[in-house]
Amino acid sequence: MAQTIVAPLTRLSRLDLSRTLVFREILRMGIDSLKADKLRAAMTALGMAVGTAALILVVTVALTGKRYVLSQIEGVGTNVIWAEYSGVSSAAASNGIGDYLTAKDMLAVQQAVPGVKEASPVLNMHARIVIGSGKEQDILVLGVDPQYQTVRRIIVSAGRFFDQQDSEAGNKVALLTESLARERFGSLDLALGRTIRIEEVPFVVIGTFRESIDTLGRSEIEDSTIIIPYSVAQAMSGTTAVNQIYFSMYNAGSIPAATDKIQSIINARHRPGSVYSVSNMTDVLRLANKTANAFTAVLLLFAAVTLIAAGIGIMNIMMATVHLRIHEIGVRKAVGATRSAILLQFLCEAVLIALLGGSVGTIIGIGIPISLQVFGDRHVPVSITSAIVAMVVSCAVGITFGITPANNAARLDPVECLRHE
Repeated sequence: MAQTIVAPLTRLSRLDLSRTLVFREILRMGIDSLKADKLRAAMTALGMAVGTAALILVVTVALTGKRYVLSQIEGVGTNVIWAEYSGVSSAAASNGIGDYLTAKDMLAVQQAVPGVKEASPVLNMHARIVIGSGKEQDILVLGVDPQYQTVRRIIVSAGRFFDQQDSEAGNKVALLTESLARERFGSLDLALGRTIRIEEVPFVVIGTFRESIDTLGRSEIEDSTIIIPYSVAQAMSGTTAVNQIYFSMYNAGSIPAATDKIQSIINARHRPGSVYSVSNMTDVLRLANKTANAFTAVLLLFAAVTLIAAGIGIMNIMMATVHLRIHEIGVRKAVGATRSAILLQFLCEAVLIALLGGSVGTIIGIGIPISLQVFGDRHVPVSITSAIVAMVVSCAVGITFGITPANNAARLDPVECLRHE
């Protein structure tokens, strides 16, 4: 019984060993063939190297662009909700009286909506100011609460932001945008402690600021803007209306539900027919992801075309190689080489060319982002997954476009091959 079991296992081991030796022989012959004509192999692999490098760089560019867009959005705040008055519906337009938002709406939302971390009203005032002994200038003045700094992620570049004590005491303090401070005082530090007059009311400059990202004028902050406490702005304007209300949430996952809740609270507190816009960055994030994915798909399509062109080049070269080596194929078949051995020999050569080009392209595709990080001081994401995928694709291209010439070589008649001159 033991001999009956051992004999098949021995034959199986010998079969595995024979297959291993055949594979090694085919691999050695493929390498020797490429060494015999290095220029042909190098030129054929060049197209694959370009395609593979393009594939990796496309993924790198896509990841970099996506990261940049998301960082810009996060600079505004992914957990931010803002509300503003949009006007009246057509049915209520005859009334002609605007029902604007007020700070009481903000307080009502903070009491009724769980998860609201901070909030701030924004009152826009286009006021005339006098800086020092200079001439008057029309400029945008924003009245906000101290929480506005964190809600809107304002960066204070010099001095400080006003606090709750300043707001409650009605202190006449102000912050200038960096561009306005440089324009009027020459530098940020020179602006601190200076006095400006807004509608003949003196304010002391306690800081300069900028937005965390460049919104290109698509926010309530302009290049030349002054921020003052909302309590002071309300007293100067004599109105309880505000232009916007900003809310920040503890949890970004609660944004959609909180947006709907804020919308219903504001609508319930105002006259029917008044229209209020309550928005967040969720839709913008979703659109950014879709745009980035579409952009990546288009770039990958171009990279795929390059790889296909490289694969066609491999197929053409292998076709020519089969034609030039017909006599060699006849000799190998005459001494006992099987069709599968001939097929694997030429298929191995095609795959080796593809992997050679893929390896060079992978090194280039990964090397460029790493070089930018080391020498250019730029954080460029390196996708190891894309490198692995690129190598797998290179191997697949070699097999796909090498199978036809290899199959043609395997089907050749040995007698006709030996007669070929």
